[in-house]
Amino acid sequence: MKAYELMLLLNPVLEEEAREAALEKIQGLISANGTIDSVDQWGKRRLAFEIDKFSEGDYVVLDFRAEPTAIAEIDRVLHITDPVVRYMLVRREDKDRLPA
Repeated sequence: MKAYELMLLLNPVLEEEAREAALEKIQGLISANGTIDSVDQWGKRRLAFEIDKFSEGDYVVLDFRAEPTAIAEIDRVLHITDPVVRYMLVRREDKDRLPA
């Protein structure tokens, strides 16, 4: 399995229940295809420029491990999930396990 980092920019006007439901959906998708190492909730931050008429966003960073074949499905689901305003999914080669 390879190491990945996912930064989510969630809709800042979501109610707490909707925000948690969206996070649970995303974490469930990742857990079905790999393992979550950490979840870091940054909270609401001011954006450098407006995105979809929002001047702030709710940030969440997830570190996880998954097979490279599962990334396309995770990317597809994130793209169609309404509470996700933007996301960035990158491979973390610096956190990959060294071969035995």
